[in-house]
Formats: sequence, structure tokens, C-alpha cells
Amino acid sequence: MATQTFTIELDGYWREPNKGSIPTKSGVYCVYSCVHNAHKKTVLIKKLIYIGESEDVNDRISDHEKLPDWKKHLKSGEVLCYSFGGVAATNRVRCEAAIIFKHKPPENTEYVSSFPFDQITMNLSGKTALLSTSFTVNRT
Repeated sequence: MATQTFTIELDGYWREPNKGSIPTKSGVYCVYSCVHNAHKKTVLIKKLIYIGESEDVNDRISDHEKLPDWKKHLKSGEVLCYSFGGVAATNRVRCEAAIIFKHKPPENTEYVSSFPFDQITMNLSGKTALLSTSFTVNRT
């Protein structure tokens, strides 16, 4: 199979109390620790914790079984926050795997040490804190 290139625009950042506003669409998502500044209405992204994919990202994140594990990464004053990028169902797992393989978040286990798909080039834009925005991953 020929190399494929995917472009994903990530939107965010939704803090834990506001995660109900995450789109109810197919895509990939990133889970971060962040510090919220209510006065300035900003978030400072501190750590990438997890990358996932779902047919309905809002539904998946709303009651994720790893939520307690994600919260273990929070330091005093930090909250969880999320970003989302729309990806068609046929490409979701491959895109998720490439981003995980490249970034190796601490709460991911699958795809951290191997990439079982044909070569893929990823171009990420938008809310891309702590992510490489352009990279290629080869089958391992």
C-alpha cells in the first residue's frame, strides 16, 4: 500500500467540567493535564497523558474507564483537559496508532512500541500542544 497522508485539525481545550461540549463525532482525542487561569480564561498544557479514538468522542470521554488513571497524573492545581480532531471511521485507528507511536503517552499501552500499519504521514494543526505537527511513521 502506498504511503498515505492525513491532516487533522485539533480543537480544544475542554477542561474536565466542560467535557460535555466535546463534539459527538468520529475522531481522535488527546488527554492532558493543564492549569486553568480563570481570570485570563486560558489553560496552560502541562503533560500529554493519553491518546484515544472513538466513533463518538464525546460519549467515549464522558465515562472513560481510564479516568481514574488519568487523574493520577495531576499535580496540585492541575485539571484534565481534552483536544479533539475529526477523523473518518475508516482511518481513525491508524491515525490514533501513529500519534501514539510518535508521542508515547504514559497511559497508552497499545502502539507505544510498535506500529503495525503501512507508512503514514501525519499533519496536525490547531490545538497541538506537546504534539509534533508533521511526522511520518513506518511499519515496525
